[in-house]
Amino acid sequence: MTRMIRTVVFDFGQVLVHWDPTRVWEEEMSSEDARAMLHEADFFAINRRLDAGARWADVRGEHEAALGERVELVDRYLRDFPRSLVAPVDGMEELVLDLQRADVRTLGLTNWSAETIQHAPAAAPAIALMEGVVVSGEVGVAKPDPAIYRLLLDRFDLEASETAFVDDSPPNVEAAREAGIHAEVFAGADAWRRTLREWGAL
Repeated sequence: MTRMIRTVVFDFGQVLVHWDPTRVWEEEMSSEDARAMLHEADFFAINRRLDAGARWADVRGEHEAALGERVELVDRYLRDFPRSLVAPVDGMEELVLDLQRADVRTLGLTNWSAETIQHAPAAAPAIALMEGVVVSGEVGVAKPDPAIYRLLLDRFDLEASETAFVDDSPPNVEAAREAGIHAEVFAGADAWRRTLREWGAL
């Protein structure tokens, strides 16, 4: 079989590592109560802003003006961030190693804050195996913006038609497809391995 895929690109959160911000408060309240608390503080919108390149020290003041003391929830989350990285996703480290043994390049494309990305490799060894990574918080643009896919292709000299991408977010997958990249929504290591075999990567 002629190899169709020469590079496989991985999202990180919920693909290589399980991420759950409520774990920061697991000793104090239920995950449901923690999620309600974070929703009230507009945490997920703030987190998206950090993923897109904002630095917390630069934007904390404006959020404090809107949230009052609730802004301290984000302070706490960033301080105890490693607790939110629950565990590696089963089967993914083995898959990354198998791709590398087959001479397939493995790269990362993740929406992640530049201020916390350093904690990722310790939480999921597969992340440390990547040849290179585009981190949204470092480049100032986040998925599904088409610009981040162009940056990925240019930075690593990739042909979109020879590149596969997996992400847990359907909009991110659709944007990759629009960039000409073969992409699938993550449904577990076994399903992704089967897809890569169908595409000739393994």
